[in-house]
Amino acid sequence: MTEIPPETRNLTTAVRAASDLAAGPLRAVTPDQLTAPTPCVDYDVRALVDHLAWGAVLSQRSATRTPLERDWSSLTPAPFLDGLPVEQWAAAVPAELDTAADAWADPAAWEGETLMGTAPMPAGVVGPMMLAEFVLHGWDLARAIGAPYDVPRGLAEATLAAVQPLAQMGRDGGWYGPELPVPADASAFDRALALTGRDPAWRA
Repeated sequence: MTEIPPETRNLTTAVRAASDLAAGPLRAVTPDQLTAPTPCVDYDVRALVDHLAWGAVLSQRSATRTPLERDWSSLTPAPFLDGLPVEQWAAAVPAELDTAADAWADPAAWEGETLMGTAPMPAGVVGPMMLAEFVLHGWDLARAIGAPYDVPRGLAEATLAAVQPLAQMGRDGGWYGPELPVPADASAFDRALALTGRDPAWRA
């Protein structure tokens, strides 16, 4: 049996933790909250739920090297939401996040190149990027609806480590806002939030 490198084992555990954490606020969304604002200025709750849904699809496909059959940047909802009333979207996403975490549990998912949508990228970059995507957008959603969101220290550190090498590219691409200042003793997660242009003190 091939031994799994410790760094891959740790990332696999973090991906699972990120998926489980983001599932909490998704399960808490109520229909009257779908138009509420979020820390992502371009998204209300409904749009953020769909963005997380597409993230789950992209993550699964990247881990399994399966091409997308539909343009994820289009205005259409994620494929597994087709036919579902909007009020049921949030409750449908956790199962897809779980499937994505299962896909990244295979050590082979972290090796070589894969696709992020249609763009070739090293799998070792995509995995941490999607981990951060779920943790950060889970926080966005929790803040928007007033749900609790407790990021364990290990997952916070993994999120910060994933964000740091991507931050400038994210700002250049418009995914992240300008870095915000935080106190010198800020937690790893607050530093990750600030690096992506999020105010850790944001409240609806």
